[in-house]
Amino acid sequence: MDAQFLVSMIIILATFALYIGIAVYNKATQTSDFYVAGRGVPPVFNGMAIGADWMSAASFIGLAGTIMLLGYDGLAYIMGWTGGYLFLTFLLAPQLRKYGRYTVPEFIGDRYNSHSARVIAAICTILISFVYSIGQLSGSGVVIGRLFEIDAKVGTMIGVVLIAFYAAFGGMKGITWTQVAQYLVLIIAYIIPVVFMSLQITANPLPWLSYGSIVEKMGQLDRDLGISEYFAPFTNGTKWQFLALMFTLMAGTAGLPHVIVRFYTVSTMKAARWSGAWALLFIGLLYLTAPAYAAFSRFILMTKIAGSELANLPAWTKSWVDTGKLQLADNNEDGILQWSELVISNDIVVMATPEIANLGMFVIGLVAAGAMAAALSTAGGLLISISSSFAHDIYYRVLKPDASERNRLFVARATIIGATVIAGLVALNPPGVITQIVAWAFAIASGTFFPALILGVWWKRSNTPGVISGLLIGLLVTLTYIFLARAGFTVAGIGDTGAGVFGAAAGFLSNIVVSLFTKAPSKELQDEVTNLRYPEQMVYKDGDVFMK
Repeated sequence: MDAQFLVSMIIILATFALYIGIAVYNKATQTSDFYVAGRGVPPVFNGMAIGADWMSAASFIGLAGTIMLLGYDGLAYIMGWTGGYLFLTFLLAPQLRKYGRYTVPEFIGDRYNSHSARVIAAICTILISFVYSIGQLSGSGVVIGRLFEIDAKVGTMIGVVLIAFYAAFGGMKGITWTQVAQYLVLIIAYIIPVVFMSLQITANPLPWLSYGSIVEKMGQLDRDLGISEYFAPFTNGTKWQFLALMFTLMAGTAGLPHVIVRFYTVSTMKAARWSGAWALLFIGLLYLTAPAYAAFSRFILMTKIAGSELANLPAWTKSWVDTGKLQLADNNEDGILQWSELVISNDIVVMATPEIANLGMFVIGLVAAGAMAAALSTAGGLLISISSSFAHDIYYRVLKPDASERNRLFVARATIIGATVIAGLVALNPPGVITQIVAWAFAIASGTFFPALILGVWWKRSNTPGVISGLLIGLLVTLTYIFLARAGFTVAGIGDTGAGVFGAAAGFLSNIVVSLFTKAPSKELQDEVTNLRYPEQMVYKDGDVFMK
């Protein structure tokens, strides 16, 4: 047995055992445990769980690769995904926590006093989470496929079985503490290779300070090769695409149901705010490291792999070619691999770099474990969102309000297993690369929940017909633009990943117009909305604010 394979297997199996053990120890026995972890998670640990929930396979596996291939244009992902947390932490999270519900559809249903709005919001949640989970399962397939040197599709199905087990067993309570462990694994696995690469290339152990000099060197390499410079802006898309993508990711972040529900797991509004602050710190550790990862990876590929004889390429190239994620060609038949003849998927850059840089067996295994942690942590949160939307918001709140606790937990677990299997089947032949698939989920969240939640919290005049029209029109516009852009029709060069800017505009406009032309909500409902804006110990009523 190959020593590298053995080391990687030991590390990954050890982390799998840890995750399953945590899920079993924290088994959900009540619906409050299953949906909101009993609302007793401390802010610092909730911040870690949010970080793990957030830093999906798209962040861990795809982000550095996207920046490596797109250069400056890839920074829209970092600015959009990070900036969205400011929206969420200051504009929505504390207010939604004060409302005290389990899910986003439940907030919308109760805020607008409408089962129709609740069901539409639940369907939107299922759609967003399902699309997002396809990217996570596809990412787990890349990791497992490389580890076992099998097709990524087989790796995807192995990931499906693991995720279905621990998500269904532990619910939100088990997933929360599993995600704390997964965050520690993934952040250590992400930073260690970059530190080693920085030492190897620049003799400086701080990659955040050293990679600027490498970017300057790559500029000269790019000029020598006659290709677009790595740091030149808008070479892979228009300025409008950059801005539209950044907005889509920001607004989508603030509207993602599986992230918002994490703020329901703490005890107070203050704890919700602190959870957001800790999450920004923990997320920032990875996002500030991704550009350095991308720069070092590209530099090593350009200087040590490109220009080599095809017959003498390192052994790792064959392993990645076998996964279908790396293509090598000799178009000019000179026996030398040119930079233009190297086609590497952005989904494998992080996974392949430890091998490319020859960082050793332990680092390679650690990165594989970190990538699995990233994919599993987010997939678990997404599946809980799908489960709660169906089992709690549709089955319990609409179809069968007299259902027993046991029946509700059974339906919740069955939904998780069914959703995982279906998403896994779609992930066998994903419709795009991981970051692209995830961007579609953010676009849908931008067009549906972002307008509905912002207006639901900050505009008491928004009513039931307004939110229903906003959700449906925002969803329709977003999906229509995604399909049109993929077919070649775009506005101002904005691609499918920037569709959220059109969906959000349509969602806000339709919600506001319809609300103004229909009957206003009751005074009690409007007072309830205004009450959300005050600290938890204060109550708004009849134009005055009282201490509880």
